[in-house]
Amino acid sequence: MIAILDYGSGNLRSALRAFETTGRKVFITSDAEQAEKADALVVPGVGAFGACMDGLRKVNGDQIVKSRLALGKPTMGICVGMQIMFERGVEHGSFNGISALKGTVEKMSAPVLPHMGWNTVKVKGNSKLFKGIEKESFYFVHSYAVHDANVEVGATTNYFGEFISAIEVGSITATQFHPEKSGAAGLKLINNWVESL
Repeated sequence: MIAILDYGSGNLRSALRAFETTGRKVFITSDAEQAEKADALVVPGVGAFGACMDGLRKVNGDQIVKSRLALGKPTMGICVGMQIMFERGVEHGSFNGISALKGTVEKMSAPVLPHMGWNTVKVKGNSKLFKGIEKESFYFVHSYAVHDANVEVGATTNYFGEFISAIEVGSITATQFHPEKSGAAGLKLINNWVESL
């Protein structure tokens, strides 16, 4: 069973539909026990870093994620759901993240923000996530990103400078882009993740 964490942020219905294409049972929940027990957990995210962290704490989501990661249980962050896995975000202030990953989410240096639309990824190493879709494009909508992190990076993307667009480390998988909005390539990525569980 795959749980999608409802903490007041994210495109829950589109995420639900996308993950259901894998044939697995998928449900949306804000219940801590259900989220902790699920075979896999998806943490979506839309909006500002600090607001997402506030919403996450209201449903004890930060502790849910930490508990799952301590037990090595697969957890996937999407967009701001990836960003909050890091130590800190500086969008409209300075806010602590979950600190599952080392790094700071900073404003991108680009003449046009947000970085919105389709872009490619540069896959690092032997990626399970991007198997068969290494050359595809994915859909991004963000103005903040992690440029340098002391973690094993799954992929980077260039938009007036390189930023981390995917993470594959231990039981954490995360994407800065929206796989649920990335057409066939996004569905393939989701399926790759589910097959790796």
